[in-house]
Amino acid sequence: MVDAGGHNERGAALLTVLLLVAVMAVVASTALERLALATRMTGNGGSIDQARAFADAGVEIARIRIGDLVAANPGKTTLAGNWMGTAQPIPVPGGMATARVTDGGNCFNLNSVVAGENEANLKVRPVGISQFQALLQALGVDARQAQLAATSLGDWIDTDSVPQPGGAEDESYAQAARPYRAANRFMVDPSELRAVAGVTPAIYDVVRPWICALPTAELSPININTLLPSQAPLFAMLLQGQISVAQARELLARRPVEGYGSTFQFWQPLASQGINPLEEVGQQVKVTTGFFGVEVSVDVGGTEVVEQALVDARESPARLIRRNWGSGA
Repeated sequence: MVDAGGHNERGAALLTVLLLVAVMAVVASTALERLALATRMTGNGGSIDQARAFADAGVEIARIRIGDLVAANPGKTTLAGNWMGTAQPIPVPGGMATARVTDGGNCFNLNSVVAGENEANLKVRPVGISQFQALLQALGVDARQAQLAATSLGDWIDTDSVPQPGGAEDESYAQAARPYRAANRFMVDPSELRAVAGVTPAIYDVVRPWICALPTAELSPININTLLPSQAPLFAMLLQGQISVAQARELLARRPVEGYGSTFQFWQPLASQGINPLEEVGQQVKVTTGFFGVEVSVDVGGTEVVEQALVDARESPARLIRRNWGSGA
């Protein structure tokens, strides 16, 4: 005679064991998956750290070479040697680094809309504001929109809380969906321009390639020896209304191969044509470069890292004053 009770108990015990095995299998699978993920993350982290170390080394090499470039001809900086924007490959263990150097002053310095090196007392500089407005218009921005953006930029950086006519201070930003306040200090990165009243996403996209945030309130130190014809809007903004972008491009294309030895040599032919800059603008144009931009991209084992840096070569030795990181997969 079969013991039905004993059979049922053995069946229940077997089912319990099977359930335990299934649970343990799931737990083990999850643990292995997490271990594999942690291993991959650790590996990726190590690869990124290694790539960043190579990028740091690339920036240091560029800084030294920039110092050599300036020391070789301290009186003027030209395009001789094909250093501007040329990709310089640097082999590294397990991959390749590529360095590019550009003239870091051939841009509109957003901080030039104010005067004063002390951030406790920054005052609006009209010529800086008018240059930014002129640049925006040269890039196709409507005159009224350009004026609003330029005036608001001055209010954003200056240290007072009184808006200029057509400008914007705290009370304007307090009305935003997410209220905020004007910075009242130098910009550190050009992306900060997006927070300024009147700067729409479309305007920012148009002007982004032409702007920078140098650590000084000096007017944009345009080097007439390295400014490319494709950067003609930056030259046209200096002579507001006196020349068109097309004329500026032609002037830059006619530059002597050896560059200009002095700003007087550059301005004299223009003066004979009735083109005369403001005194402040005349001093703004340079024949040397003080700031250099450096970009180093590194690819090591499929891990990509990009480092952008700003080098100050106004004094010897050249020194690194800013860096930004970016990374890929």
